[in-house]
Amino acid sequence: MDDLNPIQIAELRRRIEDELAELKALSEAGSEGSRPVELDQQSVGRISRMDAMQVQAMALASQKRRTARIDGLKSALGRLSEGEYGYCASCEEPIAFGRLKADPMARLCLACARLGET
Repeated sequence: MDDLNPIQIAELRRRIEDELAELKALSEAGSEGSRPVELDQQSVGRISRMDAMQVQAMALASQKRRTARIDGLKSALGRLSEGEYGYCASCEEPIAFGRLKADPMARLCLACARLGET
């Protein structure tokens, strides 16, 4: 397996940066759904309030997943800058370009990832 070439690295960097920008925009737009649910029983019935609390919980869970993805993508950018991107964290062999295209945060080659599953 070969190391990544400069064109592949540029493509992956662009993909990571684009996804980061999209996730940050979604995080800013999604902050409204995670606001506390008001207790005013006069304007909102009990069932409606329960629905609002469920929507709030889903918004918070989505935000948590977005934050984790943002952190992972930032880490991948850091590895790119340090020249460590694209190498397996376990065996230190190059990670296939197709795997990195599918998940730019991948830290393990396919063989090591499969070993970890068992």
